[in-house]
Amino acid sequence: MGLFSVLFILGCISATVGLWKVFQKAGYKGWEIVVPFYNFYIWLKIIKKPLWWYIFIIFPFINVFMIFLMLVETAKCFKKFGLLQQGAAVIFPCVYMPYLGFSKKEVYVHPDKCEKFKKTVVREWTDAIIFAVVAATIIRTFIIEAYTIPTSSMEKSLLVGDFLFVSKISYGPKVPNTPLSFPFAHHTLPLTENTKSYLEWIKLPYYRFFGLSDVKRNDAVVFNYPDGDTTTLEFQSSRSYYAMCREMGREFVNKNFTVVARPVDKRENYIKRCVGLPGDTLHIVDQKIYINGKENVVGGKLQFNYIVRTDGTQINKKVLQDLNITDGGPSSMPGEYIFAITEESAQKLSKIRNITEVVKINKPKGYFEKYIFPFKETYPWNEDNFGPLYIPEAGATVKIDTSNICLYDRIIHAYEGNTLKVEGDKIYINGQLSDSYTFKMNYYWMMGDNRHNSADARFWGFVPEDHIVGKAVFVWLSLNKEKSFPGNLRWNKMFRLVK
Repeated sequence: MGLFSVLFILGCISATVGLWKVFQKAGYKGWEIVVPFYNFYIWLKIIKKPLWWYIFIIFPFINVFMIFLMLVETAKCFKKFGLLQQGAAVIFPCVYMPYLGFSKKEVYVHPDKCEKFKKTVVREWTDAIIFAVVAATIIRTFIIEAYTIPTSSMEKSLLVGDFLFVSKISYGPKVPNTPLSFPFAHHTLPLTENTKSYLEWIKLPYYRFFGLSDVKRNDAVVFNYPDGDTTTLEFQSSRSYYAMCREMGREFVNKNFTVVARPVDKRENYIKRCVGLPGDTLHIVDQKIYINGKENVVGGKLQFNYIVRTDGTQINKKVLQDLNITDGGPSSMPGEYIFAITEESAQKLSKIRNITEVVKINKPKGYFEKYIFPFKETYPWNEDNFGPLYIPEAGATVKIDTSNICLYDRIIHAYEGNTLKVEGDKIYINGQLSDSYTFKMNYYWMMGDNRHNSADARFWGFVPEDHIVGKAVFVWLSLNKEKSFPGNLRWNKMFRLVK
């Protein structure tokens, strides 16, 4: 049990002891505070709030907000109307409730007999803003959050300019690793370029509440970018720090760029499709994904890069608009274009009079791309032919040696916190000579539907379960950034479920 867990338990016990005495001062039995469900009923009577509040008290995550309100109302029953006093009751109940309960000078006053406190306009606005910020923070942290699609990696399933809701409760919301942060900012303060929006004075361990389901194959999933645990302020996550190190050397990168580390919950949010689940074996053969030997068919629309050649004339822009081709353009060769398109669009292009050839780009098996995971020539993989690769499952054990340690080394030392050292043909984990490893977490394989224009798991590897944020469920607005209002509204793409 970690230090935070011990402190949290002690804090809950302290707050409960304080409320025991508060109950007694209000004329009730102290032991009633420890009776599940009944305790909130009595507490509502003490602060004289309607019993319909109980509905929200038993509703997961909303009940956190309701308990905050009840703590404030309890402070009011002791004539604590100051903003700092009520704030202390909410932030430090483990101290403030025992103070109210045990202090002889603090007297409980029933709300009917309590004098009315007249708030100033400033105080009313302050309370309203705090109320809104706390409520919105709880909702976006534990229930649902709005996101936008900034890149074309999921075209045509999700478009650049789509605004969508991501359900946190689908897979279970995570407790924030860094709870001390500026509201509604991710990792950088608004109006600044590089100022952190969070404090690391308190770092909470990974914990996920219960969810409606597990991650399912082909779900559109939002997750924290695993390769973004270390990044440069100059490029943020638009360019992988580790890829830069492979290209230029770690010493050069660390000397010439501002390198920072980020906790899991402050890494960039990515959205991809989960094509591989824990325990699966994934194999990509000529762009087709096979899971455990069977072809995986996704629900979205897949795009690949095609070479389109003409008779030397240009392709009419109206044709591209009609086919909704937005990704790609002319190549360096006269009369040649490279477009990211669906198979359906490719067939339609091939029938156009001035187009002489439409060829899908497919890198052959055995053709090694050094930027493809695991970045070793002994694994000559590329975007179109990749694997087979086992996706780790919690509790599963794999044999490791110097030939395959590159597949799982990042899991062992970065994601699961072990020390890893390779000396010659020997592997040491936490100082112990090892020829096998048992995984602590589940891992997933995420890929974009725009297969040749997606920086996904093929480029950086597995996604740990503690990086999973939520499930993309609903697009409520879709804007074409190439057009101005109101022509930028894509009405046929609004109010749709994410498939």
